[in-house]
Amino acid sequence: MPDNRKLRLAAVQMHSGSDWRVNLERAVARIVEAAEAGADVVALPENFACMGGEEARGRIAEKWESEISLALKAVAAAKGVLLLSGSCPVPSGDSLDPRPYNASVLWDRQGEVAAVYRKIHLFDVSIHDGSTYQESRYVRPGNRIVTVTLEGVTFGMSICYDLRFPELFRTLALQGAQVVFLPAAFTLATGKEHWLPLLQARAIENHFYVVAPAQFGLHADGRRTYGHSAIVDPWGMVLAQAPERECVIYAEFDLDYLHEIRSRIPVLQHRRPDLYS
Repeated sequence: MPDNRKLRLAAVQMHSGSDWRVNLERAVARIVEAAEAGADVVALPENFACMGGEEARGRIAEKWESEISLALKAVAAAKGVLLLSGSCPVPSGDSLDPRPYNASVLWDRQGEVAAVYRKIHLFDVSIHDGSTYQESRYVRPGNRIVTVTLEGVTFGMSICYDLRFPELFRTLALQGAQVVFLPAAFTLATGKEHWLPLLQARAIENHFYVVAPAQFGLHADGRRTYGHSAIVDPWGMVLAQAPERECVIYAEFDLDYLHEIRSRIPVLQHRRPDLYS
């Protein structure tokens, strides 16, 4: 067991296509690569198993329990890492609303499920390049904010479009989050100006680490994603950023440094919630 005051964080950047088997094989290979490079925590991007259309996503949801989650569980246990599934369509189990959740699962080093987060904010937008997205047509929104403590470190969970809602990240901080996952498939049009500034803002506002694995490139459904996976520290420094290729990036989580930043500028203590409402 490593010193939980210092953990090696890894974020996997992918260019996922529509074949879930190929995507899963590549994801597992990158997890193994990260583990063999000494990573304690490995995070995959949003929709790591499929960046195809609505029909392809439906097939992924059907395969989640039977094949995809089992493969991730097995590699987490075999390599002894904390593993974030990024996100994947996961069945809701509701016959009245068959839309799957866009969900992240965090496995512990024994391959046991430690936490599940279902994306709260869905990407229903029109972008200045003419693109329109309606995630709510095929995804059911979650309704719970999720943090979990493993090995003395508290992790918060979020997915992609959640990044634009600072209330969520402040709530994660108030629940004790020290590392927040933000797996994403940010569009190229929005990512160029917004991706890094928003990641840094969330880290600076709340004084936690942000681990943001992302998709990049042109995908089978015609969507072009920005990439630039990043790991940001509590001071807002970009500790690692991915080039435009499939790869793994690394940075160190340092609990003592986090406590130092929070003690110097104790924004969480200086809040005035009596005035905000």
